[in-house]
Amino acid sequence: MRNFTTVGGNLFRLAAEQLGDATQWIRIAQANALIDPVVIGVANLVLPDKDPAAGGGVAAQ
Repeated sequence: MRNFTTVGGNLFRLAAEQLGDATQWIRIAQANALIDPVVIGVANLVLPDKDPAAGGGVAAQ
């Protein structure tokens, strides 16, 4: 895990740029207790480590 600061945007783009897979946005959301993938303003987020096996974009039920 590492800290990351972003200004606006969305978790899909952030996951694509930082984790190499936009479908891993849910991992960023879960690590930061977020439910909305839209980032408004300046946000300090925790990014999970890259995991090529993760993905899907759907939270576990």
